[in-house]
Amino acid sequence: MIRVAAVGDVHLGPDLVGRHRAGLEDIDQHADVLLLAGDLTRHGTVDEAEIVADEYRGLPVPVVAVLGNHDYHSDRAEEVTELLRGAGLIVLEGEGVVLDLPQGRLGVAGAKGFGLGFAGRSASDFGEPEMKDFSRTGRRSGELLADALADVATQAPDFTVALTHYAPVDGTLVGEPPEIWAFLGNYLLGKAIDEGDADLAVHGHAHAGTERGNTEAGVRVRNVAQPVIRAAYAVYDVQTTSQPGRVDTSVQRASG
Repeated sequence: MIRVAAVGDVHLGPDLVGRHRAGLEDIDQHADVLLLAGDLTRHGTVDEAEIVADEYRGLPVPVVAVLGNHDYHSDRAEEVTELLRGAGLIVLEGEGVVLDLPQGRLGVAGAKGFGLGFAGRSASDFGEPEMKDFSRTGRRSGELLADALADVATQAPDFTVALTHYAPVDGTLVGEPPEIWAFLGNYLLGKAIDEGDADLAVHGHAHAGTERGNTEAGVRVRNVAQPVIRAAYAVYDVQTTSQPGRVDTSVQRASG
């Protein structure tokens, strides 16, 4: 069993310096890894990224992150990424990493994702150039997650987690106005998760959404946006079952 802690949408700024960190100090007693599902900053500035780096620096468990839309707002995403990597975080975008943990080898496939909508209710490559750009960016985001999952699969981990900011299923968006679901999630992320044989998927972005959902193939999906889990992180147990390639996941503890 591997204990996966996850949180997204912490939106750190000067007023939260040290407060978020206080909920992480004993994380190694409850989890083996921490996944950050994007929107780590409020406006994607370098100053905010430095705060994020300090809050997560030197934790006793590996920290793996993707960025969110807020982290791109100031057009400094590359600098934000480098600051976080300099603090020891693993930041992914269309890539995977396999962590050799005492309990087993955990693969994490990461991509921010992008909006698009869901089957029968999604944007299409038709009409104005702006709409085509939106649709193609959403489709490309699904390809990036598929690439990350393929990268992980070549390393033969015991378990694989898909880490995104945007939602891969609409089940975890329940509670958000349906009119904005196309800007919160993307069915192609869910398709990549199913085809990439992930065991668990975690995302953020939907502050008013629902914690639990599933892909069409039955992969567990968890919305770990902090306003949803209302904690410094939630922990999910990932363990083998009688069904090959799948896991049981349950909330073990919400901390902070």
